Amino acid sequence: MKKDIHPKYHKAAKIICVCGNEITTGSTMPEIKVEICHLCHPFYTGKQRLVDTARRVEKFQERLSKKDTTATASKGKKAKLIAKAEKKTSKVNK
Repeated sequence: MKKDIHPKYHKAAKIICVCGNEITTGSTMPEIKVEICHLCHPFYTGKQRLVDTARRVEKFQERLSKKDTTATASKGKKAKLIAKAEKKTSKVNK
């Protein structure tokens, strides 16, 4: 068997979560930093918490709100046709 080809094994490697939780386990790395662990994961806690480091969720919600406001503010061809059809059906129903 060849010598010195395997990485060094650390019996007391630390796993550090962003929430502050530290777990000790064995690994080839002395320290591992993670974004989410069993104490802050929604599956285990039962709470929905969005972990968004790049503001993706906020950007999506901003785009969605802009789209909703522009759709209600301006009427396109389709909206005009729907309004016209509704007007005709309301006259027939009277």
